[in-house]
Amino acid sequence: MHLSLLTPSDIDSKTENRIRVLFKQLNALRVPLSLKTILDPGNPVIITCCTLENQIVGVAVMAEYSVISGRKGWIEDVVVDEAHRGKGIGRKLMEFLIAQGRQKGISEILLFTGYHRKPAHQLYQNLGFRKKESQIYTLKL
Repeated sequence: MHLSLLTPSDIDSKTENRIRVLFKQLNALRVPLSLKTILDPGNPVIITCCTLENQIVGVAVMAEYSVISGRKGWIEDVVVDEAHRGKGIGRKLMEFLIAQGRQKGISEILLFTGYHRKPAHQLYQNLGFRKKESQIYTLKL
């Protein structure tokens, strides 16, 4: 198992296609943005990949931003290939992102997960995440 940050120089058609396949396992209805768009220098995000036998089997993304209340991270799009779940890959991806957040001086990491993703809830709680007493609203544009 190898964890690494995805960089613009890592992007090729094989990587792009593999991450699209993984994302479809997370959300089959959404069309993912291109990796080139996501890794644009003006878009402060970290994409962490887990590779086994030269194949990407998991990804996790954290956006970074600064607001009055501090430097924050927002984790999205955490997915491990169905064939490789239950092997600790999700935990390793999350630990890697948390370590990156600490190095960057992020004071708080937030995430959203669907109510039906029970194994993910357990993982996040085991990593120290606590349910925030607030509500999330969305406005589709």
